[in-house]
Amino acid sequence: MRRPLRRPPARLLRAETAKAEVPSWHSARTPAADPATMTVFAAPARLPAGMRVYAIGDIHGCDRELAALHAAIEADLARRPVRAAAVVHLGDYFDHGPDSAAVLARLVGLSAIAGARVVNLLGDHEKMMLDALAGDRAAATDWLHSGGAAALASFGLAQDAPRETWAAALPAALPGFLRSLAPSHRAGGYVFAHAGVRPGVPLDRQAADDLTGIRQPFLSAEQDFGAVVVHGHTPVSVPAVRPNRIALDTGAGLGGKLTCAVLEADEVGFFWA
Repeated sequence: MRRPLRRPPARLLRAETAKAEVPSWHSARTPAADPATMTVFAAPARLPAGMRVYAIGDIHGCDRELAALHAAIEADLARRPVRAAAVVHLGDYFDHGPDSAAVLARLVGLSAIAGARVVNLLGDHEKMMLDALAGDRAAATDWLHSGGAAALASFGLAQDAPRETWAAALPAALPGFLRSLAPSHRAGGYVFAHAGVRPGVPLDRQAADDLTGIRQPFLSAEQDFGAVVVHGHTPVSVPAVRPNRIALDTGAGLGGKLTCAVLEADEVGFFWA
């Protein structure tokens, strides 16, 4: 039987956050309000010529902020066209924030933004939700205790509604969307994953539980993972850049901002909403 998830004690999570936030290479500058005004500086990896990736950190039900970032991406692509572009959402679309239902409505069926391909990754909150809808009672408890009550409310359900009724009452598109989410994405010298990767394990053999939920030993590792990992999951006050990873969860839905990294050639910039 699956054991219920236990969130790390606050002091341990603060320690993990500190390791994510204090880079050993150089600190990210404060993100701009608009990509037209962002500062661009050296990145720890490279994308092929003519490619640009916009990577968006944990959304957590913040649809207004997500809409603002999508609009900014459209404007940036109109201002600076590129041969091949992608928008990568790093997972955790639901829970905590005010409008998980609107985020779902925005992302379902969204295959491109201004010609840029859209890639949606699986986060630990989506994994918990999918397991809960499949009847896993421990996963349902984990989900409720991890912000799922806010998601249920946005879909018009009370958290004390019988769990057996959730699947029928939630939007019909939700299970298919959850099952469509990719565990990771590769582009040039980068790999994109919600939480990170397990050090010492080849990138093509990473376990889903690590890609969606790892903190340690990933956060404190200084080794080369085989690609620079762009991730969310562990909150930081501003994006953190290290030689082997870039952290983008800046606390959307928990009082922080929603951040987008712009990766092109050997440079990176950040903007947020």
